[in-house]
Amino acid sequence: MTRAQFSRKLAALTIEHKRLIAKPNKKAAGGNGIFNRYVHPVVTAAHTPLFWRYDLHHASNPHLLERIGVNAAFNAGAIEHKGKILLMLRVEGSDRKSFFAVAESTNGIDRFRFWDYPVVLPETDDPDTNVYDMRLVRHEDGWLYGLFCTERKDPCAPRTDLSSAIAQCGMARTKDLVTWERLPDLKTGSAQQRNVVLHPEFVQGKYAFYTRPQDGFIEAGSGGGIGWGLSDSIDHAQINSEIIVDDRAYHTIKEVKNGLGPAPLKTAEGWLHLAHGVRNTAAGLRYVLYMFLCDLKVPYKVIARPAGYFIAPEGEERVGDVSNVVFSSGWVMRPNGDVLIYYASSDTRMHVATSTTEKLLDYVLHTPEDGLRSAASVQQRIALIDRNLKLLKKK
Repeated sequence: MTRAQFSRKLAALTIEHKRLIAKPNKKAAGGNGIFNRYVHPVVTAAHTPLFWRYDLHHASNPHLLERIGVNAAFNAGAIEHKGKILLMLRVEGSDRKSFFAVAESTNGIDRFRFWDYPVVLPETDDPDTNVYDMRLVRHEDGWLYGLFCTERKDPCAPRTDLSSAIAQCGMARTKDLVTWERLPDLKTGSAQQRNVVLHPEFVQGKYAFYTRPQDGFIEAGSGGGIGWGLSDSIDHAQINSEIIVDDRAYHTIKEVKNGLGPAPLKTAEGWLHLAHGVRNTAAGLRYVLYMFLCDLKVPYKVIARPAGYFIAPEGEERVGDVSNVVFSSGWVMRPNGDVLIYYASSDTRMHVATSTTEKLLDYVLHTPEDGLRSAASVQQRIALIDRNLKLLKKK
């Protein structure tokens, strides 16, 4: 390829990339009144900068080949920072290694643009093989924390087993999301810990964590459920006792496993939670999002628990590297009460849904709880039908 051809191809790639970044987003038609979906994903692998993927020098890359590919951008933490909405994305390279990178938007709906460099996350003495799914928490101690999964090969696995892993909660903190201080991994009595979230306020003068104790990397075993524990320190965080806040349940959306998404939102009615639930189907595991509300003064006490899922994968969201999955690690409550809910679909791309605190509380407080039996579900629906038919007859 001549230098002129190289320049023309690069110009075409640049135009295409700028067009993608500048594409406006709009609310999708329909919906259930609780939240609004949007037509386009907010971030995909294609949103990553060209200079992350291509060697832009003609001499060393005369055919303008993509040198370091990006497979997916998903499972982002989220925060409002200095007037911008920032997503802390899990970016997965073609080599299967994940890393963190920040993309920012003015409105949180579209035009997300990556910062020039991915996050440089310091390693511990026992280096991570893989890191992913960071939750961002602005704590009342003044720090901005990132809690994420740190994955290492299971040292007890047979030599021929190259898939067994140990997952634990990695932690780092920052003031500017550029320079990070790595803290020791959280210590608990559980063999595996993923989806750990830091509560944004002190509880009884201690740091509070939502956990997800499991026996295995994939299987919950005797563990499972969304746990709760306290630690005296954050510098060497250790939970000596876990209680289960929200357990798994047979024949529900969370029968296989469940875990907290982002840190809860503080509202006048309580701590509003967004979580993911997993059930088995003939086609494999299905991940959905659900909500519950906890007491303001006793954050581990559930006071409202609507039945069923809040968001489930639809349309193109069902297709990707791990199909039939939605997963959330981040949401943002704006000063006016608007809520931006960021969720990934099928371990591939990021979406946004919008609602308000008022609507979400209405949904959580007035949706019936799961009766756990078909007969109970029928009675709940009949009660709704009776009220509606009486209303319609009056008109």
